[in-house]
Amino acid sequence: MGSGAQYPSHPEITSTFTMPRQKPEVIAIIPARYESNRFRGKPLALIAGKPMIQHVVERARAVEMLSRVVVATDDERIARCVEGFGGEYVMTRNNHVSGSDRLAEAAEILKISEDDVVVNIQGDQPLFPAEVVQQVAQPLLDDPDLPMSTLIYKIIRPEEINDPNHVKTVFDRDFYALYFSRSPIPFQRNPHDIVKPTYYKHLGFYAYRKNFLLSFVTLPEGEWERFEKLEQLRALEYGYKIKLVITQHDSIEVDTPEELLRVEQYLLKTS
Repeated sequence: MGSGAQYPSHPEITSTFTMPRQKPEVIAIIPARYESNRFRGKPLALIAGKPMIQHVVERARAVEMLSRVVVATDDERIARCVEGFGGEYVMTRNNHVSGSDRLAEAAEILKISEDDVVVNIQGDQPLFPAEVVQQVAQPLLDDPDLPMSTLIYKIIRPEEINDPNHVKTVFDRDFYALYFSRSPIPFQRNPHDIVKPTYYKHLGFYAYRKNFLLSFVTLPEGEWERFEKLEQLRALEYGYKIKLVITQHDSIEVDTPEELLRVEQYLLKTS
């Protein structure tokens, strides 16, 4: 007893403990412009008595996984509207070429952490179900090395296959995008073949790792992007992976006053 036994030291054993990576937050940013070629002032257009941007913000706020919902705009009228219904907004420059550029500036203004996930929700989709936000963000939560993801939907209306406004995509067996096009892909070489291709269209919901988003907007325009006018092709051309998630929910976008009326009629029927 009381011998004060000494345990041998092992100098070759060193601590390799590292702090676990903090679980990223998921923040929704909604780019909203007043000027539009086809529908000026679209975010402020009334649907069943509420401005469209309010419908979008309220639906986003109902998504449990989102820690924050912010409108990114360059127009004081939209900012005042968002402030009026208690929403959060940031003012961005008015010379952005794309929604991604506006998204990246907003992410910097908000001081979002590098590994956090930024979800781009389009300001002209006032009917989106909450599930699609979970679907587009989950791949980045599951894989910390994944830079971005987006949603696709199986085309069921034949007229959309040849419509350049509905962007088609093809992907590998692990659901990573191979290409996006305004043309029908795949092309069916033998039109008399009994087996017909399955066509998928791209929906305008993106999730980005914040640090990738900031890098992405600094990349020069890609060659295929320049012809197709599709930003996501820039990521593929520079070797980044885009994870695709097949959703059962089609998107209803408002690009014209006629579509606005259709959305309003749908809301009045279902409310």
